[in-house]
Order: sequence, then structure tokens, then C-alpha cells
Amino acid sequence: MAIQLCVPREQRQGEHRVALVPDIAKRLIEQGVNVSVESSAGEAVGFLDDHYEEASIASNREQMLGGADITLVVSPPDNTLIQQLREGSVLIGFLNPFAEPERFELLKSRNISAFSVELIPRISRAQAMDALSSQASIAGYKAVLMAANMLGKFLPMLTTAAGTIRPSKALIIGAGVAGLQAIATARRLGAIVEAYDVRAAVKEQVESLGARFVDVSIAAEGSGGYARELTEEEKQQQQEILAKHVAAADIIVSTAAIPGRPSPRIISSAMVEGMKAGSVIIDMAAEGGGNCELTKAGETVTHQGVIIHGPINLPATVGNHASELYSKNLMSFLDLLLKDESINIDLEDEIISDSLLTHEGEIRNASIKEKLEGGSS
Repeated sequence: MAIQLCVPREQRQGEHRVALVPDIAKRLIEQGVNVSVESSAGEAVGFLDDHYEEASIASNREQMLGGADITLVVSPPDNTLIQQLREGSVLIGFLNPFAEPERFELLKSRNISAFSVELIPRISRAQAMDALSSQASIAGYKAVLMAANMLGKFLPMLTTAAGTIRPSKALIIGAGVAGLQAIATARRLGAIVEAYDVRAAVKEQVESLGARFVDVSIAAEGSGGYARELTEEEKQQQQEILAKHVAAADIIVSTAAIPGRPSPRIISSAMVEGMKAGSVIIDMAAEGGGNCELTKAGETVTHQGVIIHGPINLPATVGNHASELYSKNLMSFLDLLLKDESINIDLEDEIISDSLLTHEGEIRNASIKEKLEGGSS
């Protein structure tokens, strides 16, 4: 019997992405998978029901979820959706495993095999499945466009009959996937770009994109491609050197975020007060508390003339291409999961085991289990 796969319409406010675009749905159908898409699931990003030519368009959400072997989502599902999933089925998506661990008790009780794409290991074999990176790249691009839109200046140098306009200066904090895309975008728009990261190893990547690397003489490489937490002495050294570069910037895009932990505070109120009035900070780490002391998630605040914006869910603002890349990530993951027209959850596979949160009535992720047990003691 063919595998039944479904895609519900996203419920989170402002979430315009869809977990499966028509081209990827067609590829799955060609492989023998029965695909159902909830009516208008992709409408917000230009994928109409008619575009899903070979898929079934479902008008009854509960019936669709209750009959599916696999459900694909973008944002974490609410309890209502979880209760509508067929018992023993598979759920795949951004499940935000470090927040609201109580949801995983419900997934466990319904015997759902829940995969969180945030936890797919960053190994070479899993690159095509790395949804965190694909969405971070989009976010880095959009953050610079937001900054350029809010800044009352040109980014490039312009020579006009009225005189020459000097190029704006951009400082990118954090040179991961989002930061590197932000550097590339700011350079394409003509800004003079500096970039800072506590991982000295990224200097070559930064410079290859035409930006100047801000060296604070701290090496803080951590595991999984993330930076380790700085000591208090290192933080002080970081602040002293970085303050000069912050003061000179017209645009700052900060990207330093670590899943499951508060965003590191890098830009203090005093540093903001040293900036020129009219300068702009786009704090991409806003949802984790922000890299800037003054950031408010989902809001734009002005402090002594400096504009500080804390965007939420930036990839959804470029929903069409974000959905396309995310769908390709999921397709690659499904290629690993589906074998001989059946679902094969191979617990010996590092990609499967690391991303699997609940399975066979158990919570497999140690961090979630610890949070739940700590909360009940």
C-alpha cells in the first residue's frame, strides 16, 4: 500500500511558507507516494491549489491528518494538530525542540515518530537536508535589505552633479551561514563591509567575500559549527575592540544565535549610544533575546536616534524561495527515510537518530527528557 503523505496549512501568525512546493510534490508522487495538500496551504507564497496537479487537495484538515503516514510542517505544530495526527505516524518539521517540552509528552502519548530538522547533524552526508542553513541564508539576505530600507542613506558610493556620496559602512556580527549571506548582499549593494566572529577560522571566508575581518584576538570555536561561550575576560576584550567598529557603522546586522540557548549579548546600550543618529541595527537573534541589549523581539525601537529592529521569522518574508529550499531539504531527508515503498526508521543512522525526538512511545532526546523530568520533580 502506498505511503500517505500530507501537508497542512501553517497556523503560526506570519508564517507564509509551505512545507512542500508543487515540483517536489510531483517528484514524490512519481516515486509512488500519495500526497495530500490542505487547500490554500501554499497560496500566500504563490503556490495555488491548481499548481499541485497530481496531489489531492484536502478541504477537511482533520480527515487528512488522520489518514496520513507522514505529515510535513514548517513551524512547530500546536496541540490541536498533534491530536489530529494518526497514532503511530511520522511528523517532520521545525519542531523547536528547546521550547515547550510539554508538547513532546503529547507526541509520545500518541506514539508519533517526530523528527526535528533543527537537529539534523551538520555532517557532509546531511548537507542537502540542512534546513537550518538554507533558511539562515535567506534570513541573512533579507536582513540587509531591511537595513537598507530603514537607513536614510545610499549604500553605494555615488558621484553626481551635486557632489559625491560616500558609501555606507556595514558591520556584520556573526559569520555563519546567515552572516556570510549578509556580507555578500551588503557588498552587492555597494556598502563597505566589516565582519566579526569569535571563531577566527572564518576570517578567510569573510575576506573572500570582500569584507574586512574584525580581529579581537579571541578564538572561540565550539562544536557543531557554533561558537563556545566566552569567559567574562574575553567578553570585556570583545566589547572594547568591537565598540569602535560599532560606532563607525551605518548598518549593523547581528546574527549570533545558538539553538536552545539565549542569544549572546554583544552590543551594549553604551555601544548603541556611541553610534551616529540614523544608524540601523537589524538583530536577527531577537527571538533568543537579541545580541543587542535594547532589542525587542518583533518590534522596532529608536534609542538616541539609532533604529533597532528585532525581526521574527525572516525566512517567511521570502516565502516562495524559502519554501522551495525547505522542500528540497525535506525531499533529501525523505530519500533517507523511505525505502522500498515503506518507512524505514534506522536508529543506527546518525542523521535519523540525532533528529528523532519521540519514537515508539518514548522521548529519545536527552535534553527534552531532562527538562520534563526536572519540571515534574
